[in-house]
Amino acid sequence: MTLDETLQAQRAAFNAELPVSLTVRKDRLKRAAEMIADNAAAFCDALSEDFGHRSREQSMLTDVAASIAPIKHALRSLDVWAKRDKRAVQFPLGLLGARAWVEYQPKGVVGVIAPWNFPVNLVMGPIAGIFAAGNRAMVKTSEFTPRTAALFETVSAQYFAPDELAFFSGGPEVGKAFSELPFDHLIFTGATGIGRHILHAAADNLTPVTLELGGKSPVLIGQNADIARATERVAIGKMLNAGQICLAPDYMLVPEAQEQAVVDGLKAAVSAMYPTLLANPDYTAIINDRHHQRLTDWVDDARAKGATVEVVNPGGEDFAGSNARKMPLHIVRNATDYMIVMQEEIFGPILPVRSYAGGIDSAIDEVNRRDRPLGLYYFGPDEGERRRVLDRTISGGVTIDDVVFHVSMEDLPFGGVGPSGMGSYHGFDGFKTFSHAKAVFKQAKLDVAKLAGLKPPYGKATMTSVRRQMK
Repeated sequence: MTLDETLQAQRAAFNAELPVSLTVRKDRLKRAAEMIADNAAAFCDALSEDFGHRSREQSMLTDVAASIAPIKHALRSLDVWAKRDKRAVQFPLGLLGARAWVEYQPKGVVGVIAPWNFPVNLVMGPIAGIFAAGNRAMVKTSEFTPRTAALFETVSAQYFAPDELAFFSGGPEVGKAFSELPFDHLIFTGATGIGRHILHAAADNLTPVTLELGGKSPVLIGQNADIARATERVAIGKMLNAGQICLAPDYMLVPEAQEQAVVDGLKAAVSAMYPTLLANPDYTAIINDRHHQRLTDWVDDARAKGATVEVVNPGGEDFAGSNARKMPLHIVRNATDYMIVMQEEIFGPILPVRSYAGGIDSAIDEVNRRDRPLGLYYFGPDEGERRRVLDRTISGGVTIDDVVFHVSMEDLPFGGVGPSGMGSYHGFDGFKTFSHAKAVFKQAKLDVAKLAGLKPPYGKATMTSVRRQMK
């Protein structure tokens, strides 16, 4: 079926099914988990082919297990999430028998536009909330991961009817047509620039949109931070998926006196985890030649504008003669705002390290003069310093004494703010995002309009009501 035909079929099936029982929702969630679990090996193979190389263990961790976990969480929590939410009514209506509540009702058909960096997890994570809320879904997969996209189209037909869950692949023209469909909700995960186009397309249909974007997520090293621990944790987060993560540490702000120790700590941590890179089964390749060239050009730009670039290549391998698209960590020192690496989200194994003089306020000012990031990471034992960072910076989320981890907490909302996104999902917040919170008021049997002075002729009761509301 075409995009339009699929949308019409899903909407017709949705309307015919209302109300969507919890039994039906749980069945869809179970089938979604089974679809990924039953085909885990095939998904790992497809992911490695799409990237040029990707560790099976990493794909199992970040795409397979990380897809099933939110679905299982939704299954365990759905009975509580879906309960009627009782609300208070104004005095004295409650005493007279009036009642108010919120019912969480499915929206209908939700569109999902998924990225290439975690092309299984960032499909199935939203699906957990979409199915829990009682919706149906259409998914546009990334053209950069064609084998994973093709696998989704093949296996989904074995678990779902196309009027429940349907997948579509293709290039920008398909993405444009998809984003212009009159969905009941649309969630997009990807680059900020593309997110602007998605928002414009959805506006014509007044489609509610959740945008999960990116940005330059900073690491703030406090004055008394444990440098060895901090740099190891930053290195783990930066090197995972070769830095191709929307929440990857994008740049570091470190006390001036600790800059060399931080650089040394990063080198030691990376060398311990990845003594070689080219033949290392644990290290991921850059997704394609275009992105590899982009990253190479950005490093060249930084060097040309005065930066010192330290390449962490413990194995001494010759990457110039390799077709593997693997790229070692490039630590960029003396990075300035005129360099592309400090202007754009990096999305790869390049890490600017900048120093700050004075107290933590200098680092906070550096963060605040930039767009609000998707994530922010602070390391340090000082509670006052930590509180100042939390109070005086605005970001989508924060991980303290580590990086990225807040995204894996299902009971925390995940989302950005401003250029790093709008709206949130995960857990109950995802259930609410993909639900319509319908307000319901049940009036008392008494003649409330007369008692409240709403019924003409107006008089003493009317003014009593006015005074009560203004009190």
